[in-house]
Amino acid sequence: MQGVPSQLASRQDAAEFRLAAHRSGVELYRAHIVRHAFEPHTHDGFGLGAIESGVERFRYRGAEHLAPPDSVVLMNPDELHTGRAETEGGWHYRMIYIEPTAMAEVTGEPGWWFDDVVREDPSVAQRVTASLDALWAAREPLAFDSLLFELLSLVRPHAHVPRKACDGRPARFAPVIDYLHAHLSRRLTLDELASVAGLSPFHFLRQFQTQHHATPQQMLMAFRLAEAKRQLAGGERPARVAAAVGLADQAHLTRAFARRYGTTPARYQRGLLGQ
Repeated sequence: MQGVPSQLASRQDAAEFRLAAHRSGVELYRAHIVRHAFEPHTHDGFGLGAIESGVERFRYRGAEHLAPPDSVVLMNPDELHTGRAETEGGWHYRMIYIEPTAMAEVTGEPGWWFDDVVREDPSVAQRVTASLDALWAAREPLAFDSLLFELLSLVRPHAHVPRKACDGRPARFAPVIDYLHAHLSRRLTLDELASVAGLSPFHFLRQFQTQHHATPQQMLMAFRLAEAKRQLAGGERPARVAAAVGLADQAHLTRAFARRYGTTPARYQRGLLGQ
């Protein structure tokens, strides 16, 4: 990343990076910076993120700015800026750097621009932090792309977006729904599902969201857990169920099942089977 060293001199400072192998033009970054002072630098893409704790001071467009806890950072591409800690304990923050072409592909709206580099909006900042954490943890390409779309939807109200023609009537996605049901155990990609619908990837994602009020990944997880419920009711062991529906392991099944149904797979199965 331009302007950000891969190794920081002070042991108090820590920074990590992650690229999505399947999605070019997108880089994730998270850091706790105490002593390091970033020299003037730029990024090819938009820098979007949130401050979790502490305060950052930086110079941007010729003015000094402070980014306090629970604030959203919204940087435009190619803007020279600095960065250093304003508070003794430094600051924790998460960012995503997304190139304009990738931004336009995801949103279907070229020409985004931000006037305010810092927005103090605790509710949005906390959701941005949670989204960036989820993106960092995402290992399935479809999950990553769905989360990326949700993140950009969170910050869209703060952006200037040129008016554009309507996408038209939402497409119908029965073949995609059938495809999801038929491939629960596979690591699906957005491109793959879009090809089933006969649309470009993020046009498909936007239309799917409009019609179903959920991303394809959310729909896939709902189908996976519904199938898991059916298999558990049939007496199948949770570990085998997890593998059959495409979840990482039994622990993943337990967490996902409890979030949706309020109980663990084992308790659900024992209750049904009278054990």
